[in-house]
Order: sequence, then C-alpha cells, then structure tokens
Amino acid sequence: MENSEHIPLLEVRDLHTYFHTFSGTVKAVNGVSFEIGKGEVMGLVGESGGGKSVVGFSILGLIDSPGKIESGELLLEGQDLVTAGEDRLREIRGREISMVFQDPMTSLNPLHTVGRQMDEVLRLHSDLGAEARQTTCIEMLESVGISRAAERLKAYPHQFSGGMRQRVVIAIAMLARPKLIIADEPTTALDVTIQSQILKLMRAQIADKGASMILITHDLAVVSEMADHITVLYCGNVVERGQTRDLIENPSHPYTRGLIDSIPDTTQRLDRLSQIPGSVPDIRNLPQGCNFRERCPRAQAICAQKEPSLTPQHKSLMAACHFPLKPGEAA
Repeated sequence: MENSEHIPLLEVRDLHTYFHTFSGTVKAVNGVSFEIGKGEVMGLVGESGGGKSVVGFSILGLIDSPGKIESGELLLEGQDLVTAGEDRLREIRGREISMVFQDPMTSLNPLHTVGRQMDEVLRLHSDLGAEARQTTCIEMLESVGISRAAERLKAYPHQFSGGMRQRVVIAIAMLARPKLIIADEPTTALDVTIQSQILKLMRAQIADKGASMILITHDLAVVSEMADHITVLYCGNVVERGQTRDLIENPSHPYTRGLIDSIPDTTQRLDRLSQIPGSVPDIRNLPQGCNFRERCPRAQAICAQKEPSLTPQHKSLMAACHFPLKPGEAA
C-alpha cells in the first residue's frame, strides 16, 4: 500500500476542537496534526476518550454545540473544510468523504429498506437514472459479499445479521466512490471471525476504488495489518506518529509501547495480561507538563513542568516525549 510519490489528500493542521460545558472546557482535540496521501490508510489509535472520534467528526463538520472547532485547518486537496460552509460540507459528505460507524444500527434507518437508503445516496451524489442506480446498488452489495443482492435490497436492516449490516454500511460508504473513508471502530461490535472478514473486505474495497482511509481504533493489532502509517493520540494530543512497521517494531513513546505490550500474545501462556497502569486523566483538568507522566515509568521532574513537543526519532518516527525509547529498549 506504499506510494512511490506522497500526494496529500487531507492535511490536518493544529486542530483544536473543544466542548464548553458547565463543568469546564473539554479539550477533546488539542493541537492535532497529520496528513494522509491518496490511496493511503492511516491508523488513528488511542484509548477511549483520547479524541479519535472527535477528529473524524471535525473533518466531516459534524461537531454540534457545545462543541466547536476553535482553531486549525482541515485541508481536503487544499480546500479548508473549517471555512467551507454548510452547503459545501453537505456536498462533501458521502461524495468526497464517507464515514463507517462502529454500530451499523446507528447509521441505518430501521424504517427504510436497504435499497431505499442506498438509492438515496446515489440520488444525492450522482447523475444516474433509476435503473442505473439500482444496478449500481446491486453490484455494490455483491462486491461486499452479500448474496442475492437484488432480493436483499428489499430487506430492512433488522433482517440482516450484525456482520451483514456492517457490510451494507461499507457498501453505502463506497457508493459515491469517495476520496476518503473515515472508519470509526468499524469492527468493535463484531465477533473475531467476522472482524477479520470485514477488515479484509475494507482493504480490498479501498484498493479497488483507489480511496484513502482513516481507520480509528483502540486496537493496534488491527491497525498494524491495515495501515501504511499510524498516528497515536493521548488526551487529544499526538504523542507519536510514523510508518506502521517502524512504530510497531520499535516505538519511541512509552504510551505506544504500553499499547503494543497490551496486545495478547497467543503463542505464550500468561497468568496476567500486560496493561498500562492508572487511567486517562480528566481532560477538563489536565495535569501540567506531559499528560501521560502520571502513568509513565520513565517520568522525571521535567515531565511535570514542560509539555514535550513532537520531535524526530529513529527512522520515520516522531514522538512527544522528554525521554523517548531507543530501538529495542523496554519502557
């Protein structure tokens, strides 16, 4: 999946998305930057509450009050989505950027047939006539592994299994041939066997259609199989990013190392799984200095005083750590 020439499709520059609540300001995304090239898959990784989904909703312009994009740029082929306006964003959603959600039942209307919901996407985002739209819907359902596609267009979401519903969601996301797919924990609600099938399906679909994808997940094992490069978030900040192989084999940030060590090893019998000690701090009241310091085995005095910035590490890696790991070093 590596590109010989890196052409940015999307650039996220210093994005700040905050939620102003009665109990304080939640800095859900607090200065996130990354880019994704055409045809690339980027993994956006971190624990729950780290800001991953908010990044995805920010890109689509789906941040509702009391949330607000405070500052930053979201450049889709050079056009800033932050200042694009609602009419332009409506054109972009579905046609240029699609989203696959964690639970297909939240994105499928239970009152309408699958065929009607698919047809609506094509009516909004294509010039096809009714017959051509139906043919396209059938072909797309068949491409995601749903048999008797013409018949299944007449079925309602509740008549599909969980794995089949997720296939339908992927088909809908791909219908208008978007340039970018944002997949938010797309396999979390599925059993392991179905997870593997869905991930292979998504990888094949984006390769076939030439799309790019942001894969949002807490699971580094999943993203290591899918992504060209990975961005790791913690408390709304990027703590590490780089090419997948470099990051998985020799991470520089202790948090990334902890996530990797938490992946169960099926080749060994262990009495206890590895875990990162402590819990994510309250993002309404983040500690001074490094947000990870209270959970970090390498923390020293400077970590409580100065927030680390992203700096180059070995190979392709960038990490925000005062005491980064060297290749082969344990946390």
